[in-house]
Amino acid sequence: MATTTSASALPDTLRDATQDAGALRRFLHGLPGVDQVGLEQRAAGLGTRSIKKASKLWAIDTAIRMVDLTTLEGADTEGKVRALCAKARRPDPDRPETPPVAAVCVYPDLAATAVEALAGSGVGVASVATAFPSGRSSRQVKLADVELAVRAGASEVDMVIDRGAFLSGRYGEVFDEIRAVKAACGSAHLKVILETGELATYDNVRRASWLALLAGGDFIKTSTGKVSPAATLPVTHLMLQTVRDWYDRTGQLRGVKPAGGIRTTKDAIRYLVTVHEVAGQHWLSPELFRFGASSLLNDLLMQRRTQHDGHYSSPDYVAVDQ
Repeated sequence: MATTTSASALPDTLRDATQDAGALRRFLHGLPGVDQVGLEQRAAGLGTRSIKKASKLWAIDTAIRMVDLTTLEGADTEGKVRALCAKARRPDPDRPETPPVAAVCVYPDLAATAVEALAGSGVGVASVATAFPSGRSSRQVKLADVELAVRAGASEVDMVIDRGAFLSGRYGEVFDEIRAVKAACGSAHLKVILETGELATYDNVRRASWLALLAGGDFIKTSTGKVSPAATLPVTHLMLQTVRDWYDRTGQLRGVKPAGGIRTTKDAIRYLVTVHEVAGQHWLSPELFRFGASSLLNDLLMQRRTQHDGHYSSPDYVAVDQ
């Protein structure tokens, strides 16, 4: 296992975990076990919180700013990506005060199209990589995938971990791969997709979250959106606990991105309440929290119109993704 280049910035207990595979294993298996019942009850309780109208308007605009507007289909075209980028820049053209989204997320071969379409907008370009969504390829191919995205101008890279290696206990191998991808990203931010639906237990989610942070991930992300279950409130709650604990121990801020299955404004607000209550106010920012979504934005825009106009807005008034 390679030694992390930023190990000197970590407290001794964390730095020691990055020195070799045995130390990493001891650290990960020394983490406290997750109380499944308690976690799910806390997440369910936060999910029932209600907010008032002024706060709801703020929450809707905040959620819009946090969206990674995503298209990850085999049938994606340059025209579809340009249309998505236009929507990302001006989500509701009839309401120019509507904030833009955080980023557009595409495959590496379409990153250059997105970069061109979003030039000067402040909207980022995220590209999936490392043989997304399966992660089943050689490291050489995975790094070539990352380099393609970075050369095209992507400001963010969403990688997938090797879940087979992780579930087999080959933690050092997963660590080394994340470190190699981080190095290949250059100045681009790295989001590490854990694919929590395949990790089977909350204890594994906690271990994978800590592993990704130790290896240098800027964000930990729940899912590719291609596996069920994708994002859930309990898993996101646990990942938020992890980045909060990381900050308490290192002073370094890292982000969380739930992705897949978040489709309604009500869902998004539940997640924002969870962010506030678990991690804290500082994480209520697109720099530290994102929604990986394709259909969520349309519902946020409809609910935004409803809040401003005082009556329900039809989907006919919201641009449909092409």
